[in-house]
Amino acid sequence: MGQKDKVLIGLVDSGCGFAGFPPTGCDRVVVSQAFRFDEGIVLAPVTDDQLGHGSALLEVIAGQAPDAEFAIAQIFTERLATTPAQVAAAIDWLVEQQVDLINLSLGLRNDREILRTACERALAAGVIICASSPAKGDPVYPSAYPGVLRMTGDARCQSPQQLSCLKTQYADFGGYVKARNGVIGASAGCAQLTGHIGRYLSQGGAADLASVDRWLESQADYFGVEVRFPQAVKSDSGGEA
Repeated sequence: MGQKDKVLIGLVDSGCGFAGFPPTGCDRVVVSQAFRFDEGIVLAPVTDDQLGHGSALLEVIAGQAPDAEFAIAQIFTERLATTPAQVAAAIDWLVEQQVDLINLSLGLRNDREILRTACERALAAGVIICASSPAKGDPVYPSAYPGVLRMTGDARCQSPQQLSCLKTQYADFGGYVKARNGVIGASAGCAQLTGHIGRYLSQGGAADLASVDRWLESQADYFGVEVRFPQAVKSDSGGEA
């Protein structure tokens, strides 16, 4: 990575500047680019966030990493739908901007070579990728690619400061599940964890994947999946059956 004064975090989402939303983090956006699909990828000027998803995630990450700066890659406009080509182009562009870390609070159902190779190029460049993953169920991409940190939400985390070390077949870490504008679950959890990593890097933490993984584990409040025991059933005699 190039020499920079501050950690640069890439956010692939719907942009920032949602109407009526506190512009937390927007003042730290140093570069932005929109990626549209029209018989191929078209670079376009960034517009204000129409969905509120990206603005909510930017607020989360900016709150966790108060010293970081941001590069915004806008792939969502009127709805939360995109193509593998748009996501891949956004990742490649962020690598060109020399980001340290990329947040991908999204998941595509199918493996696509164009997306897989974009992630491989980013990882080879030393970029940490955090992608949202369901806590259980079928894998999604890019979180299912080797080297990508699989992030989800964990209801045990009762504040943005808490995180969990899961290391299951579905996800690596979990975070606080709520953000503004109704953004919940894996998308919010992924952003929280990206923010934690951004703060760690800003404080001089080692930027390799193994060191980041160890640091997150050292910060965890919960380990493994949550185990819920069924309620005891009362027998006719009043004891537990």
